[in-house]
Amino acid sequence: MNYEIVTLDEKMVAGYSARTNNTSLEMGEIIGGLWKKFYSSTGYPVILDKANEKALGIYTDYAGDEKSDYTVVVACEVSSESIPEGFEVRKIPAGKYAKFIVKGNMITAVAQFWQELWKMDLERTFVCDFEEYQNDDCENAEVHVYVGVK
Repeated sequence: MNYEIVTLDEKMVAGYSARTNNTSLEMGEIIGGLWKKFYSSTGYPVILDKANEKALGIYTDYAGDEKSDYTVVVACEVSSESIPEGFEVRKIPAGKYAKFIVKGNMITAVAQFWQELWKMDLERTFVCDFEEYQNDDCENAEVHVYVGVK
């Protein structure tokens, strides 16, 4: 898989989170539930201070192996902390990331990407990885995936 190393500034995001792991039978339901909640009428549409229109899937707080629990956050980047009640405000840390571009079905192409990533010999930090959805075309999505690296 091709990637480029990029250095990103810190990003402030607002959204919803939950804990899961890759071996949990409920993982898909948990992550899918976060996306459904985020795109409900009381989610994404009420965040007025968006930095852009891109949705983010963020993975953090994990030990660095495929079976560890982690926190998943479904969010958007915001330009201030004046966020409506009920949302969590978090920060994507500044640093070096391997940037991958995934194209195809929004669900299957991204899932396949993560399976392939675990097979790579990449010096990951396991601090924060995230998906940045460039469009909302489910069948022809373009997703930029940023994986924290040392």
